Parts: sequence; C-alpha cells; structure tokens
Amino acid sequence: MKKLLKVTSLAAALSLGLAGCGASSDSANESEKDTGKQIVLDLSIPEPEGAKFDVTAKAFKEELENLTDDQMSVKIHYNNSLGGEREVFELMGINSLDMGIISAGPMGNWVTEFNMFDLPFLLDNREHAYAVLDGEIGDELAQKFEDAAQVKVLGWVENGFVATSSNNAINSVKDVKGLKIRVQENEVQIDTWKAFGADPTPMAWTEVFTGLQQGVIDGHSNSLATIQTSKIYEVQSHVALIEDRFSPAPIAISKGIFEGLTPDQQEAVLKAAEYAEPIGRQANEDKVAEAAEFIQKEGVVITEPDRESFKTKVEPVYEKWAPQIGEEMIDRVRNFEY
Repeated sequence: MKKLLKVTSLAAALSLGLAGCGASSDSANESEKDTGKQIVLDLSIPEPEGAKFDVTAKAFKEELENLTDDQMSVKIHYNNSLGGEREVFELMGINSLDMGIISAGPMGNWVTEFNMFDLPFLLDNREHAYAVLDGEIGDELAQKFEDAAQVKVLGWVENGFVATSSNNAINSVKDVKGLKIRVQENEVQIDTWKAFGADPTPMAWTEVFTGLQQGVIDGHSNSLATIQTSKIYEVQSHVALIEDRFSPAPIAISKGIFEGLTPDQQEAVLKAAEYAEPIGRQANEDKVAEAAEFIQKEGVVITEPDRESFKTKVEPVYEKWAPQIGEEMIDRVRNFEY
C-alpha cells in the first residue's frame, strides 16, 4: 500500500518562505525535503482532460511518483485555468507556478530567436523539427530561455503542424488568393499570408467559429486536433495540409523551483520528463490521425496541396524578418541535416 503523505505545493511553500524576513528558496523548501511531506508540483496545460498535453502530463506525473516512491507528485490544471500561456511563463519565472506544458509562441517575448517558429516552412517535417530541438540548437535555445526567463525546459513535445480550413479546395497557392484567412495578432503570420496572396485577418480565437459561420472570414489555420475539438468541421467543408508552421511545446519548470529541490529530486524530475517526452510526441500523432478520420466522416475533404507553390512565395517574409529574429540561427535550422 502506498504511504499516505501530507501534501505541499512547492510554489506555495516557496512563496510563503520568501514572504518571511530574508528567507531563501533553500530554507523555504527545507521542511518539505526533510519531513516526509509529499511535494506536489502544480502543472498548467491549455487543453482539456484527455487531450495530447494531458497525456504528456499524466505520463510525467506517474513516472515521477514511481521514481520517488510517491514522495513527489503532480497536480494538473486544465484549460489555462491558472493563466494564459504568456502568464504561465511569467508565473514560473517568479516561482509562483511550478510547471507548464504550453506553446513555444510566447517564448519569443524573452528570446527573439523563438519567433523563428512563426516563419513559413522553416521546418520540413517532424523529423526535421525534432532533430533540431533534440540537438545542440534546441539546447542553446533552452539555455537562452532559462537565462532570460528563469524557466527551465525539460523536454519538447508539440502542437504540431498547422492545417488550413476553408470552404473551397486548396490545391496550390493560387487557391488562397483573396481569401480572408484568420491569423493571430502576429506580424510574421500576417506577412506570410499576404505573401501567399490571401487577405490575413487578425481575430481572437474566441471569435473564430462565429466568424467562419457568418462569413466574416473564409478560413483559418490550426492543428487538425483543434479543428476537431473546436467543431470547425461544422462550418468549413475543406482542410488543406499546407503545414507551413510547426509549433513546438516545452515541458517546463520554474528554475527557482527546480533549484530548490534536492539532487535526487532534480534527477527524478529530469528522468520523468525524459520518459514523458516520447509519449507526448506520439500522443499528438495519435490525436491528429483520430481527428483526420473523424472530420472526414463528418464530410470534410482533406487535401494535400502543392507545398512548393507556397514555398516559392515566402522569401520576402524571410528578407524582412530574418535580420530581426536572427539570420544565423534561421540559416542553421533551415539547413540542418537530419
């Protein structure tokens, strides 16, 4: 039978310790290290229970419990209930939240090079993406983020490549000419769709379904899994696998929280993340396959357009943004052999 332990949220304990006169993170966590209380790491994800990040989080939780004989555990918080993606990073950076599995998009606010993941066709496929992230480039990016944001990247999973929904078949770049395509409030995405010949329209995600339903916009880009869960198939008849952007997602922990753990606890966290990483990657593949099958049964036509026709249009985007994001890093990623 598993030993019943008192539960202590590590970020909460650290915050209380810091509120004391001159308390350090080491002293704040000393009691949790030595008195047998269970350390519970609060982990935020933007998705609901059962989604791909939940699969990753649960694998991490179960392995951490196994490695520490239940001395450490994880409480998963769903649907951004602890804050939006940027806020989650900020909270981890000030030791107010233990962990998060979220999109890498907001990381560009701290390290400019992370904005390169918004560039079109930076990565050819998942093999290219993970060769980059699992190698020295991924390590360099993670270290820069740790230094700038005080958040430690433990591993990389994904939101995956984006597909584009519409009410017409998209077989080449000619087919998006003049279409009002919803984009995020992101200048790189706006410039990309302008280069494709479309009419990019920034819009909050909460307005997208209604916007598509009412014809305010003609289409949008997102993962197949999100197209399914958001029921976009109810208002769009086609999905094109343009796959112009790949969105990595870090398994991350507050640097201060991590450094407040004992060496054995740190090793357990690292090993649990290493265990969860391939499970999370496979979860996204599985969810994408399930989504593709589901939306096709609902009547959606999935096409694989001529991606080269889109690629011929993107050099102006690189000419504008590469100097701002980091030409050397972009060249290393685009030309990475895998």
